[in-house]
Amino acid sequence: MPRRPGWRVCTVPGCPELTDQGGRCPEHRREAEQKRGSARQRGYGGRGWQSVRRLVLDRDPQCVCTDQAHGHGERCGQPSTVADHHPDERRDLVAAGVPDPDAPHRLRGICRGCHSRKTGTTTPGGWAAS
Repeated sequence: MPRRPGWRVCTVPGCPELTDQGGRCPEHRREAEQKRGSARQRGYGGRGWQSVRRLVLDRDPQCVCTDQAHGHGERCGQPSTVADHHPDERRDLVAAGVPDPDAPHRLRGICRGCHSRKTGTTTPGGWAAS
């Protein structure tokens, strides 16, 4: 039987449920969100992070991404909306025992599009896969 346009099978292996919102069915989306934890649990919810984020975005008001894989070899130039850990991911810095993984010199301001593309290449399967 043909499916309605826009509906597809949940991306979790073995799940037969159909979804029209993203890749996962509502049950697996809930499970992934619980596994992910809140912004505060991930280290991004407190006033400290917000002030560091603001410092980085003030320093880099336009996206500083120069990744040729994103289709540009020069700075992207879009407005920065994300304080991105670069060149190392935050989880790698924490695992290495770096005393201040959120120091502004470990961050750069980039746009949401570049951040999504970067995360897609550095975290295959997305944040819930690791």
